[in-house]
Parts: sequence; C-alpha cells; structure tokens
Amino acid sequence: MSRAAAADLQTALGDALTERREFFRTAGEYRADGSYVVSRKAADSAGNAKVFASFDEVRRLYDRLPASFAAEDVGRTGLTGSRRHMLIRHFAEHPAFDCSIARRNPLRAEKSNDREEGRADRTA
Repeated sequence: MSRAAAADLQTALGDALTERREFFRTAGEYRADGSYVVSRKAADSAGNAKVFASFDEVRRLYDRLPASFAAEDVGRTGLTGSRRHMLIRHFAEHPAFDCSIARRNPLRAEKSNDREEGRADRTA
C-alpha cells in the first residue's frame, strides 16, 4: 500500500470513529481516541470546551448531580467558570440526559424523572 493510500485510509477510519452532534447552544464530539468533548456550539477556544475521557465519564458526572442542580453543584466536580454553565446546558440539550432548564437566571436544571416523582408525592 502506498503512503498516500495509507494516509487516506487513516483519515477515513478517523472520520468513521468520530461524530459531532450540535444542539441549540452546545455540541458533543466523540473523538477517535474514545474521549468526549462538550463545547459551545460556535466557539473555537479551549476555554469553551471540556474534554472527558469518555461519554461514560459525562454520564457518571450527571448521575452524581442532585435532582435539581446549578453551576455550584457542577463546580464541585472540579469544573470552573463558564464551563459549568455550558455543561448544564449540554445536559438539558442532549437526549441521553433526562433533564431540562428549570430556571435561566441563575441557571438551574432539573432531572425530569425526579421532578415527576416529586409531583406524584405532592398529589398523593
């Protein structure tokens, strides 16, 4: 195989292993190395992205958050600055996470299944 053909094959494999999904304000990218990147949809700087070792790591972070969470709760995991807000929005936008924005200022999200259980408790 020629060097040029090998380079083309390497590019094709990399493209097949990666995927970028854009949502309203955020984007999620599966990288060839298995990592998952949450970023602001239209931003180019590293300050507007957070790299996780895998999507499972993002899922574990979400699972550890309380039923209603804000930037302060996300910040307890070591995230700082605007990345905390970006992650809250990503959780609300990505279909793998069952939550929605409950309040915009200050930004707060609620896990949907927990919110429905709370309603059931109030009606009983």
